[in-house]
Amino acid sequence: MSKIQKTKAAVKKSSIGVLGGLVVVLGLIMVPYPGPGWLVVFAGLAILATEFDSARRVLDFAKGKYDGWQAWLKHQRIITQLLFWLLTFAIVVLTIWLLNGYGIINDLFHLGWDWVRSPLPFFSN
Repeated sequence: MSKIQKTKAAVKKSSIGVLGGLVVVLGLIMVPYPGPGWLVVFAGLAILATEFDSARRVLDFAKGKYDGWQAWLKHQRIITQLLFWLLTFAIVVLTIWLLNGYGIINDLFHLGWDWVRSPLPFFSN
């Protein structure tokens, strides 16, 4: 393999590593919210798996655990499922509040509800 081919291979592997890593991180941030969080994580791992064998093993392991979690939750009593979804909802509402999402809506519509602003000084106006 020539020096140019080695350089191209290294650039390709590095690019895939950075892109796949960013997609995985983005997916992990999205996981607690409604939407395709786990799908994005698995997509990032699939990108990484094109160049890294360890990423393929992690992808296979993660898919197995995810499928197992879904099967476990499906077979729980309705109260357990309800508690899971209520906790998920609470995490979403809390995060939107902390990131000042409600404060932005308050400002857009001139509602005058100062209590909806984030308590974190770097997110509130």
